[in-house]
This record gives sequence, C-alpha cells and structure tokens, in this order.
Amino acid sequence: MADFKPLKGYRALYHPAFNKSTAFTREEREEYGLQGLLPYKVGDQDNQLARVLENLRRKANDIEKFIFLASLHERNERLFYRTLTEHIEEIMPLIYTPTVGQACKEFAHIFRRPKGFYITPEDKGNIRRMLDNWPRPDVRVIVVTDGQRILGLGDLGANGMGIPIGKLQLYVACAGIVPRQCLPVMLDVGTNNEELLNDPLYLGYPHRRLEGAAYYELVDEFIQAVQDRYPQALVQFEDFLTPNAYGLLSKYKDKILCFNDDIQGTASVSLAGVYAATRGIGVPFKDLRVMFLGAGSAATGIGDLMVNAFEAEGLTHDEARHRLNFVDVNGLIVSGRGDLMPHNMPYAHKGPQLEFIEAIREIKPHILIGATGAPGTFDQDVVQAMCDVNERPVIFALSNPTSRAECTAEQAYSWSQGQAFFSSGSPFGPVEYGSKTLRPGQGNNAYIFPGVGLGVVASGATRITDAMFLIAAKTLADMVSEQDLTEGALYPALTDIRAVSLAIAVKVAEEAHRSGLATEAMPDNLEAAIAASMYDPVY
Repeated sequence: MADFKPLKGYRALYHPAFNKSTAFTREEREEYGLQGLLPYKVGDQDNQLARVLENLRRKANDIEKFIFLASLHERNERLFYRTLTEHIEEIMPLIYTPTVGQACKEFAHIFRRPKGFYITPEDKGNIRRMLDNWPRPDVRVIVVTDGQRILGLGDLGANGMGIPIGKLQLYVACAGIVPRQCLPVMLDVGTNNEELLNDPLYLGYPHRRLEGAAYYELVDEFIQAVQDRYPQALVQFEDFLTPNAYGLLSKYKDKILCFNDDIQGTASVSLAGVYAATRGIGVPFKDLRVMFLGAGSAATGIGDLMVNAFEAEGLTHDEARHRLNFVDVNGLIVSGRGDLMPHNMPYAHKGPQLEFIEAIREIKPHILIGATGAPGTFDQDVVQAMCDVNERPVIFALSNPTSRAECTAEQAYSWSQGQAFFSSGSPFGPVEYGSKTLRPGQGNNAYIFPGVGLGVVASGATRITDAMFLIAAKTLADMVSEQDLTEGALYPALTDIRAVSLAIAVKVAEEAHRSGLATEAMPDNLEAAIAASMYDPVY
C-alpha cells in the first residue's frame, strides 16, 4: 500500500489497487479526504465479499458473471482476488475456461475498460518507446498472444486479449504473483477471421494477418524491447498457431526467460496426471503405452516431456519415443506418410497406417490423451475400445473450452461402466454412477504455470528448462492423495492450488539454484521466504 498512500479523494476510490470502498475506516476517510464520499457505515472485507457473491450469483448467465467480475477487478483489485482465491472452484471457470472462450468471442462487444498492452504492425520501430507508457517499472511476468489459436476456437484476433488477462489473474490468485508485476500483451497483427473484419465493433487491427518474415521481425522487436525495459520478466507465449508456437519457442527458449504454456505447461500438467494414474491402474510409469489423438503443439509438447520422463526411468531415447503413438485426422502417424510436420517426425514409427480405433486395438495404450479441439471425437466406440484393452482405462479429454472436449465426464464414466479415470482441460462436475460419486480431475495448466512462475521470480532464474517442468509434474502428482484416486481424480482439488503452487515454486527454485540459473541468493528457509513473498489480497 505504500505505493499509493499519496492518493486522496476520488483518486483513492478509483485506483483499483488502493481502493477499499466502504471498508475505509473513519481514520482513513479523514486521512485520504474521503469524508462525504462514502456511505456512513464502515464495512469490512468479509461484508463486501458477501455482497459480491450475492450479486454474482443473481446474474442470469456466465458471460454476465464474467462482466461483473471484470468490473470488480477494475474497481477493487484486492476484493476481486480475495473472492477468486477463496471461491476458486466457483470463480475460476468464470474468469478462465470455459467462460473466457465465450468472453473472447464477444470481447469487442462487452469491452468496458482497456487492460494490458497492444502492439500492431504500425508500431514497428517504436515498441521500446511505447513500453515506457506502461506505468509499472518492475514487471516480472508477461503473458503474450497473437490471438491466432484461442483455446479451440481459432483465430479471434485482438479479441484474444482475454486470454493473457485471465492467465495473469490466475498467476496472482493461484501463486501470489504481485498484480503490479503482471503485464498482458496482445500482438495484434491482424486477423483472417472474416466475421471479425466485418464487425463494426471489432477493436483490433482491421487487416489480414501479418505473416512470414515481417511477422517474426515484429515479434523479435517486442522481445528485444522487453529485454531492455524488463530484463527480469518471464515471457509466457500463449495460444499461438502450432508452427509459430514451435518456431518462437525454438528461437528464444535458450536466449531469454520464456516458455510456451500450450506446449510445456500442458505437457507438465498432463504428465502429472499420468504419473498419478500409474498408482490407480497399477502399471509402472516405465511400462506405459500412451496414445494421442491430435498431433499439434499441445500433443507433441506432452510427448516431448514424456520422452524426458521415460529417459529418467532408464529407457533409451528411441525406447521412450516408441512408447508414444499419435493419431491425426489421417490416422496413425507412421514413417511412410508424406504429410507430416517437423514436430511430428520423431514420433512417426514404422508400421501400417491404421485408423483410430484400429490403432487402439493394435497398440493397446494404457493412456489416451485428446488434444484435438474437436468435440465428440472420443465416442462410445473409442471408450469401449479402451475398455477392451484395459481394466481401468485412463482418458484425458484436454481440449478447451468445455464445448470442445473430446467427451464429457458423464460419457466416459457411463461408457466404461465407471471404470475409467477421466480428466479434462475444462471443468466437469462430479458424476453419480451407481453407488459411487466420481470426481473428474481437471488437467488445467493453472496447476503448473503459476507455481513455475513463482519459483522463477523467487530465484531470479534466467532460463526455464525442461527439467523444471518435469519437476513440477512430479511435485503435482505427489500431491494427489489416495482419496483423490478413490474418487477417480488424477489431480488435487482446486481448493489446494495455492499449496500446490508453493510446493512447485520451491522445487523450481531449487532446480534453478542447482543448475546455476538463479541470480537471487538462496535463503535459509526457501519455502518460508517464497510463502512470505506471495500476494495477500486481504485488508
């Protein structure tokens, strides 16, 4: 609060990080020139929280709830984050998946107040100077998108700004990153979405997408500007089209502090679920066979990290890769195909090109992972095929939002007679099956990226390594209880997510120090030091 004590009068009430509204005490009202500007009663944050929940729950639909919460964030930052942290199972689906997908589609139509930083092709040559317009001097976490592949919804152009905003809200709520150290960025390079280009309310750069060398030059100017203005900032790439996602990650991962959440975050949270599943099905990790439906950046990112995990169990690189099989729209990815992209080639094994269900019956995977963006692709025949080759099939339907999931929790449980372990990218509620209540785990990247970011910030790491994501996955899996597994869940409850993030942050910071990437001194009690640094929204 020391940053904002000079604020007086209306400025005090309209600065979201300083404002306490009716919770300003009599003494504070006098000190800050608020007398006459507030109702008589001095409330407290508990009272305000009750009012927020009452008003939120009377909204007719989720998009109205999203708008209400966005407005709360704009006027009272601490009350917003307390609401989110203490009611995360209710609120997270409203500010992120699945509601954020609809909010992005309607972003220009529900726009209230600008948040974040926008860069267009017209800003080329001027980005570093523009960054000086951002009022915070100590940004530590940047989430950036170009809006081309928003969740499973495709090209939403500048409307995709809802994703960086939502991700950074999760950094704060789930891991206690200080809000003023967060910066959402939209690389608004145009859109090929004709509906948006023809929408008179669309707020983005009204041209078709910048591509090729010009695109990469603009991204590079942004990266270099960030290195100069915010040299300690972590850059998280989010929702880029697969070729660009891999291209940018390959170019920058060994040069700056960055990662791609769709590739590495998804890989880590999925690997954690697989680690936990081995306890439920009784198959050692090193003996697993895994099949993916979908072969884009998310799926192959999971595969790449799993190769590292198999190698850590003693398998050779070739043995590790052969535990993984990928299926795309043209069937099983095999070496005889001529239509494969570079990131698919390492997983193109010798053998016949089989259709999806044929591949399940032939390969007999223990784990089936969907990362397609295509709803309904895990139909009853697919689930039955998994049951035919497994006593306890493990099914991950990771595509977001909920409307894009490969199957629902109820379908997975019903078609498997309650035997499947099921996880999804977006939330599904508990399912009653026979005498059991099954709780589908949500393989949400929010279990991983906030803790990784917190560990990086705490240690002053200069790079993020695959080893950090492997450690994060193991740490998360270790926090899955036997009770979770009994209920069919491969992840801890979301209510434990701050504890999960702290545990991951400690392990990531330790790895940063072990590998010589840390620039901050190692405190005597690392866990206590990181916990003390976490943002507390209570006033």
